[in-house]
Formats: sequence, C-alpha cells, structure tokens
Amino acid sequence: MSTSRPAAPQGEPAEHLPPAGTPAAPRPYVADDEALARVHASAEFQELKSRFRNFAFPMSAAFLIWYFAYVLLSTYAIDLMKKPLFGNVTLGLFLGLLQFLTTFLITALYIRHANKNLDPIATKLRAELEGNR
Repeated sequence: MSTSRPAAPQGEPAEHLPPAGTPAAPRPYVADDEALARVHASAEFQELKSRFRNFAFPMSAAFLIWYFAYVLLSTYAIDLMKKPLFGNVTLGLFLGLLQFLTTFLITALYIRHANKNLDPIATKLRAELEGNR
C-alpha cells in the first residue's frame, strides 16, 4: 500500500501533516563560507555597515542622553519637574510624553533611512549572494 503523504514524525499524529499534493516549503538559502567571506570583504558591504553605524550610533547616543537627562531631572530636580505648564500638566509630565514622541520619531527616521540608504544595498548583496547557487 503506497501513500503520497510522508510518514508522520515519531509521536506526531498523521493529521498534523499537510494534505497530499501540497508543495513543500522552499528551503532557505544557506551560503557557503567562501561566498559569505567574499560579500563581507566587498566595498558594498562595508558601505552598508558604515551607513548603518553613521545613523544608529549617534541617534542611540542622543536618545540615551535625553532619556537619562529626564530620569536625572525626575530624581534630582523635583521642584522643576513639578512646575505647572498649563492646567494640570507639569513639566515632568510633558517631558515624559515627549519621550514617547521621541521614540516614534526615531523609529520613523530609521525606517526612512533604511528604505533609502540601507535596503537597496542589502537587496543587491542578497541577490548577488543567492545568485551564486
């Protein structure tokens, strides 16, 4: 008796298998060490790393300084942070909300940077690497 379905792995019920005739999922591409070394040494990859670092490191440093300044102000400048701006909104509350706004802004800036400056290079490198199959 022949079946078009593979045997279920040990301890796995047969109903967990995909239906017969279902195409198998494509295998992920795994590059060999030589191809990876070649890409790693390429000028394009070095440019990709440089563009990423030139954005990520300064932005991370700026945000961490801003974040710790807020924490330090909240801890040591309590009277300043309690100062009302308008209604029941204090300077501390306002700066705390700005932390969220800053996070969203940095995320949007990174997405724009990645789409414009990183993804084209990464896509090209991936195509070259996978083209060596």
